[in-house]
Amino acid sequence: MPTVPKNKDAYAVLKITDFRNYAFARFFITFGVQMQSLIVGWQVYEHTKDPFSLGLIGLTEAMAFLSVGLFSGHLADIYNRKKIIVVSAIAFFICAAYLTFLSFNLTQCYALYGIIPVYIGVFFTGISRGFIFPAQTAFMAQLVPRELYPNSSTWNSLLWHVAAVSGPAAGGLIYGFYGINIAYLIVLVFILISICFFVLVRPKPIIKKSVPEKLFKSLTTGVKFVFNNQIILGALTLDMFAVLFGGAVAMLPVFADTVFHVGPKGLGFLRAAPFIGSVIMSFTLAYYPPAVNTGKKLLWCVAGFGICIILFALTPSFYLAMFLLMLSGMFDNVSVVIRSTIIQLFTPDEMRGRVASVNSVFIGSSNEIGSFESGLAAKIMGLIPSVIFGGAMTLVVVGITTRFAPVLRKLSFKDEFINNRI
Repeated sequence: MPTVPKNKDAYAVLKITDFRNYAFARFFITFGVQMQSLIVGWQVYEHTKDPFSLGLIGLTEAMAFLSVGLFSGHLADIYNRKKIIVVSAIAFFICAAYLTFLSFNLTQCYALYGIIPVYIGVFFTGISRGFIFPAQTAFMAQLVPRELYPNSSTWNSLLWHVAAVSGPAAGGLIYGFYGINIAYLIVLVFILISICFFVLVRPKPIIKKSVPEKLFKSLTTGVKFVFNNQIILGALTLDMFAVLFGGAVAMLPVFADTVFHVGPKGLGFLRAAPFIGSVIMSFTLAYYPPAVNTGKKLLWCVAGFGICIILFALTPSFYLAMFLLMLSGMFDNVSVVIRSTIIQLFTPDEMRGRVASVNSVFIGSSNEIGSFESGLAAKIMGLIPSVIFGGAMTLVVVGITTRFAPVLRKLSFKDEFINNRI
């Protein structure tokens, strides 16, 4: 009978060379993309002074992401995942190079086309992200033994959040001190470094299907699997609506400009605050993984996230706002680690790409659609009421999930290992 995995070595997965190269690659590409996201957000808001224009950034990327979401998962289950990742990372580099080129011709660009060329760059960035996300998720599960999935989820989340802390902070500071051109050039450097690390990871074999599936059946199989598994569906739904309604990140340029009056430098710190909290929580989870009462901890942490967002909207203090965003990041990280571990543990190897693509549609697109929702709500309701509304809706979603997903609520990783069900 299998025993409950003990966390004797919190650094176990970092001793695996392929995982270490993969994690560094993801760190550098995340750093570059998060830095680029902040630069684009401030660039668009600085030109338009319209919160809705920030929401359109999210909608543009979400439309691109969703257009390839399910197909990219199918591709990740039948084709070399490393090649998909490397090609997608190169596509990220090309999109960043295009935005860099625009930054050197802003006056002419704005005069002729307004902000539309920037949205075009965001759209193709979304396409690239749509292909890389399921391939990365499925590939990571092949790099470590099954018993280390919780540990790999924790460290993957930690390194991602470290990059997401430093990326926006660096973007805001470099933009503020050295200008947009230098900021975009540094984005290119970090994406290039990530490509080099991805190349170092050894490719892993794809499990061949005994009977090849037609494209439509392959796409729907992943969707049906998720909707027939209450634990996966509950975790994805909870996270999706929490991100959709509860995220205040898209509106941070407006808060930085009109509420706290701190400019792009302060915006960088506001963007970094949630990720600082996530890094702190990741180190905690590396030593104390949420093995007992996992479902209840997930629900409580998402509720805590919603409360932090409401309080953030109400505070006039820049430093208290940073603290609340940091706290929201701590709660959110617990959700990220639990959801990632659930997907790794409960998904068959031959379906990892398709399930990851469904996850990307649920979670990945909800960030961008949430940005659009935030921009639209801010335009209709006003900035502060819209963020309070989003936090309140997050609490409503937690209540509904608690009521209608009892299997998720009762989930405990410890019990699952003991009963040999995963």
